[in-house]
Amino acid sequence: MKKILIAALILMLILTACDNGNIAEESNISDEYRIEDFYPLTENTKYIYEGVGNEFTSYTVFIDYKTDSRVQTRTNNGGSEYVKILELKDGQLKEVFFRGETYFRENFTDDEYEGGKILLKEPLKEGNSWLSGENSEATITNISKKVVTTQGNLEAIEVTIKNNNETVIEYYAKNKGLVKTVTTGEGYETVSTLSDIESNVPFIQTVTLFYPDINGINLNTVDVPVSFNTNDEPKDVIEKTLKDLSAYEIFSPNTKINELYYSLEENSVHLDLSKEFVTEMNSGAGFEEKILTCIANTLGTYYNTHNIYLTIEGGSYESGHIVLEEGEPLSVDYSNTKIDE
Repeated sequence: MKKILIAALILMLILTACDNGNIAEESNISDEYRIEDFYPLTENTKYIYEGVGNEFTSYTVFIDYKTDSRVQTRTNNGGSEYVKILELKDGQLKEVFFRGETYFRENFTDDEYEGGKILLKEPLKEGNSWLSGENSEATITNISKKVVTTQGNLEAIEVTIKNNNETVIEYYAKNKGLVKTVTTGEGYETVSTLSDIESNVPFIQTVTLFYPDINGINLNTVDVPVSFNTNDEPKDVIEKTLKDLSAYEIFSPNTKINELYYSLEENSVHLDLSKEFVTEMNSGAGFEEKILTCIANTLGTYYNTHNIYLTIEGGSYESGHIVLEEGEPLSVDYSNTKIDE
């Protein structure tokens, strides 16, 4: 009898240990999930989504800039192009910046932002909820939802976001990122699904370059495709483009772009050039004025602004013919311009 009791006790201990092990293993599965596993945005990658429900549900996403904690994405849905900054910090993925109608290249990742919208929040467990944005609550409603895509049948985390007017369900798959979005409201439903991921591809834009005709009287234009890899800066790409098109006589071979940036607060562009731009120009006053107008028009068209400020080595622009006072912008002037067709 004693042996039977001992055997029963041993068996009970074994079963209890096994059961505890299973419980521990199951409870640790979601504890091992990290947001970076489900949002692995990669440099020089194009994400392609196909959609139904309206004409803007199909779109592409490129990675403009990437830092240790932030990524700037560029989305084109056929009707508009906009940029977002996503920040992964303190166990949450947050959209801290959004700017619509942004057709130019600019690095916004270094600025400070307040507020924003939380997209994902750890722990990645079913039932975890948070305030996603104003009047919006997000909840992880499934951590192993099967999602059918052209990338295969994927297991994804399902996040349901509810506000006053609609419900958005987002699906994040490991090593893929956002693979599907379903938006429903009164009388409508839209669906966007990841269809392809293209690696090692640049983002290509078209820049309209203005240049003076041979007589220095009128301006001509030419549309030039330019390629940006992730973290490429506009000043480097535009400088190379202008020098490759040296026949149009905008920059001399030794001219450098020291600085080129767009100011959100001022809606202005600031361009600082090396001294060679002035010393190697070798032009009369009329032709020099046309060259400055070409620079203003090229940057004004690209950045969609009329506020273009030019400096030389950090100081005011001054040549033998033209002086720009401090704070005086270049003149954007599209008159006497022949548009390239």
